[in-house]
Amino acid sequence: MRNALFPFAARWASALILMLASLAPWLLPGRASAQTESTVLVRDAEIERLLRTLTTPLFRTAGVDPALVRISLIQARAINAFVTTGNRLFIHTGLIQQSGSVGELVGVLAHETGHIAGGHVARLPEEMRNAMIRSVAGMLLGGAVAAAGGRNVGGNPGAAILSGPALAQQELLAFTRAQEQAADQAGITYLARLGWPADGLLQLLGKLREQEALVTARQDPYLRTHPLSRDRMDFVATVVARRPGGGAAGGFPPEFEPAFRMAKAKLDGFIDPPLTTWRRYPDSDASAPARYARAVAQYRTGRADSALALLDPLLQEQPGNPWLRELQGQILFEAGRPEAALAPLREAVRLAPNEPLLRTLYGRALMEAGGTARLQAAVTEFEWSLRAERDSGFTWRQLGTAHGRLGQLPQADLALAEEAMLDGDYPRARFLARRAEEALPPGALKLRAQDLRFAAQRDNLTREQRDQDDAMRRRPR
Repeated sequence: MRNALFPFAARWASALILMLASLAPWLLPGRASAQTESTVLVRDAEIERLLRTLTTPLFRTAGVDPALVRISLIQARAINAFVTTGNRLFIHTGLIQQSGSVGELVGVLAHETGHIAGGHVARLPEEMRNAMIRSVAGMLLGGAVAAAGGRNVGGNPGAAILSGPALAQQELLAFTRAQEQAADQAGITYLARLGWPADGLLQLLGKLREQEALVTARQDPYLRTHPLSRDRMDFVATVVARRPGGGAAGGFPPEFEPAFRMAKAKLDGFIDPPLTTWRRYPDSDASAPARYARAVAQYRTGRADSALALLDPLLQEQPGNPWLRELQGQILFEAGRPEAALAPLREAVRLAPNEPLLRTLYGRALMEAGGTARLQAAVTEFEWSLRAERDSGFTWRQLGTAHGRLGQLPQADLALAEEAMLDGDYPRARFLARRAEEALPPGALKLRAQDLRFAAQRDNLTREQRDQDDAMRRRPR
């Protein structure tokens, strides 16, 4: 990754994408100081794959369609996870970083699955649900995505695309004690059905229990969103104790713990200061996660060759690991060597072909390596990525850039109109969609341009969108 958070026209780095959420001030009653805060969402193909691997069996056991649950990572050191309306599950990076084992992480995910299956969010008061709908819509706005500067992810995310108050999940999601106990019971039931250990949830709750005596400002927000009473703790302990082996019977699939350790080390390397990473993972630690974290720390401090040297033995030991290839390709790309980045990124895509973030990064490297054939191949990669994630404003921008370099200006205008719509820039969307519609031949693309133009017309916008339209019109160009 580069040194800072870049605007859309900047170079791309895909291992982490940060999204700055612009949330309305009324979400934080009585907290004027929060106006300067921002919520940062993290995108990472490896960690998203891990979370899907862990949650999919839980969702299916609970009778929840995994395709209907959207999981998002929030960059925050504190332990927390919460569900919002529309089956959206938000997880703090700190939950992964501070979990001592995959069992602790799975325990929380099982609990949150209980909230989803129980429809607990739907039972909140109407005005609270509406507040969450608006906040989540703004948070996940595709046009708010920017390419992340990985070397500054920890502590200095750089220039923001959008800024606003932090998501006030503690005000929005104060579940009742009954709902918390129901989610605990459901989560433990799902784990039992899968034959997975349940003691991880108890271990994590034990860590949080020690914080209850702290003042609110020093507590993990999980305690505010998920009240941890003595009755609740005793309930979980009793249920876990009744299971064979004290809740530790059975076991997770053998690949879970290594994948968790690698993902945790990656987050530590990207989010924490490099000196902290080197203290936590000293040279004396020869484990794969430790070397992974040290490679990321070297990369973040600008030592590309040292980072690549640390990755080489890992690649020999784990030739089928797409995430090591991704990091290798990203380091080369960010070091200004896109030609050299193509081979490892191509291999990463071969090993994990269904990951849109990988396809976008590979397309970016193809585009920067240059040549007509590579530009056309980049278009193919971007289009594949967008079929999987149509709300990625950054990828629409890359597709528009590739079409522009190929001289395909109407297609470029159409892609940039898609980005503008996701970004809420309705004046720009109308202009680009109209220009694309006038130049494109009859067919699906022309009809799409027409649809975008109609959608961006003021008469078809909601009141909030019209307000945003007015703000965009007043913004200096």
